[in-house]
Amino acid sequence: MKVRDITDALERMSPPSAACDWDNVGLMAGDKDAGVSRVLVTLDVDEAAIDKAVSCGADMIVSHHPLIFGSIKNVTCDSLTGSRLVKLLGNKIACFSMHTNFDICGSMGSIAADTLGLRDAATLEVTMPDGNGLGKVAEYTGDEVITAGEWASRVMKSFELDTVKVFGDMERPVRKIAIYPGSGSGAIKTALMQKVDLLVTGDIGHHAGIDAKAEGLTVIDAGHYGIEHVFIKYIAGYIGRECPGVDIVTADICSPFEVVFNPDRMEN
Repeated sequence: MKVRDITDALERMSPPSAACDWDNVGLMAGDKDAGVSRVLVTLDVDEAAIDKAVSCGADMIVSHHPLIFGSIKNVTCDSLTGSRLVKLLGNKIACFSMHTNFDICGSMGSIAADTLGLRDAATLEVTMPDGNGLGKVAEYTGDEVITAGEWASRVMKSFELDTVKVFGDMERPVRKIAIYPGSGSGAIKTALMQKVDLLVTGDIGHHAGIDAKAEGLTVIDAGHYGIEHVFIKYIAGYIGRECPGVDIVTADICSPFEVVFNPDRMEN
């Protein structure tokens, strides 16, 4: 199996042409004709992922977030991205990233909606002529009333999280719910237009959160990593099916930050 065989399989599912124009997707580093016997799947190409790829003998990394995002003028160890590239190339490890093209045609939103147990979900923000796009929205049709606080508990259980942030009324009954993996401040306007009760997303800033609350939208911020880590398991399974004979290794599921509680402020 060669690098190009794996990239071709991934691009059949998520064509690079589907990516947003500001994005950078595809082969970040490496030789398309190099042989591959082991692939590491990760969300981010950070030091932990690169070190694991080296230690386990991976020939290729497949990530969601691009290793190279902004422009770079050289590849040296004087920059963080440069030092990562130097280590990858020095160990003959190719790196391929699928970002918004996977969000739109993968689809990250569908996987996240399924993880949360949403059924018959429609695209929240359509970006393609075929109806594909970013995020998912669904009507909850169960007989029991489920509050925003109860949905927060479901989010933590479904995505195996210790904490989430909630902007809005925890006791609010929720009938229409949207999930937008990644950074979701830009999805607030769309959610309001579609009369969504609850938006589950990540990276909600202070002002965006309080403004959403004031406009009648409750937001659960589960973190950028918190929702999108489902990419790892899904892509590992996909490569395993589409590229038989390749050994698949996955990055450890581990939040990039820890929440520290003040013991003096905690209730007994």
